[in-house]
Amino acid sequence: MTATTLAPEPRPSVLKIAPYVPGRSKSGAAGRQHKLSSNENPLGASPAAREAFLAAATSLERYPDGGATLLREAIAATYGLSAERIICGNGSDEILAMVANAYLRPGDEAIFTEHGFLVYRIVTLAAGATPVVAPETDLAADVDRILAAVTERTRVVFLANPNNPTGSYLPVQEVRRLREGLPGSVLLVIDAAYAEYVRRNDYESGIELVATRDDTIMTRTFSKIHGLAALRLGWAYAPPAVIDALHRVRGPFNVNAPAIAAGAAAIADRAHVERAVEHNTRWLADLPPRIEALGFRVPPSVGNFVLVDFAAVPGADATAADDFLGDRGVVVRRMTSYGLPQMLRVTIGDDDANEALVAALSAYRDHLARG
Repeated sequence: MTATTLAPEPRPSVLKIAPYVPGRSKSGAAGRQHKLSSNENPLGASPAAREAFLAAATSLERYPDGGATLLREAIAATYGLSAERIICGNGSDEILAMVANAYLRPGDEAIFTEHGFLVYRIVTLAAGATPVVAPETDLAADVDRILAAVTERTRVVFLANPNNPTGSYLPVQEVRRLREGLPGSVLLVIDAAYAEYVRRNDYESGIELVATRDDTIMTRTFSKIHGLAALRLGWAYAPPAVIDALHRVRGPFNVNAPAIAAGAAAIADRAHVERAVEHNTRWLADLPPRIEALGFRVPPSVGNFVLVDFAAVPGADATAADDFLGDRGVVVRRMTSYGLPQMLRVTIGDDDANEALVAALSAYRDHLARG
């Protein structure tokens, strides 16, 4: 008899996951580099957050508060919410994973849109459930197409609003129409990671909807406007029953003490947030027309990033352009994994970085013209 070699096998759906690959941190270029690949805040973290982080280093031998009470209370005070309806995580990514772990089983389905955040697929497959992709219209979520994708197996709908990487958003009335069209048994997850940057009268982050429903959750992050990406910190506002379920699958001490301290200080520093918003608003108005003047298309964005579409320029290629920009110290994000192979995503950086981007794109356009 031939001995059979056995080995542990992961759940089949896990092997369908394409591991998340973040944007490059640097290129091979010499000299100063401008990292515009990860939607980070070019102004950095609040000075108050830095001080709180350093102060927390005096007691690293102690476990953090498992309930992140200081942070939840700071968030609650900022937005006028109940701290009991807030949960914190190791980045909002962890909260998305908690949702999948708590609400999805093999045979269930989770819906997200065509160019939605890659983590939605990852957490769905990790839970053994089936990802369902709803087509977008003009790089934006389409409520009717999402509703058309719903079946009796649908348990969760992930909606990034605004969406990364497209920069598009759904007006509040459309989000409400989506919620009203979904069965009450379907949990709507509104991922509002870029909410603080949006300056549109018809936008709402999801707080109002969550406050009046038992079937909707809003997630937020400290990685963007608050400049705390290195600490991996996120939070969610949800109905009590959803909060209870998430706490049951949340790891103990999932948020570290320096992150709790820095996050509480950051969200209280409204002046720093306003400076970051002002900088982004100014460049979000200035940068796209300058890029489009070079012949490239820039779809509308309400986030702290824009897409640059190379398809309309004869001979242009996004991959070649990425290499060209990288050689000049401008590091951006390829979009092939999002199904947008002829686009690059560019974070709004500091003044020098934005000028370097325009100069590099101009040089690339001249390079194409020379053949």
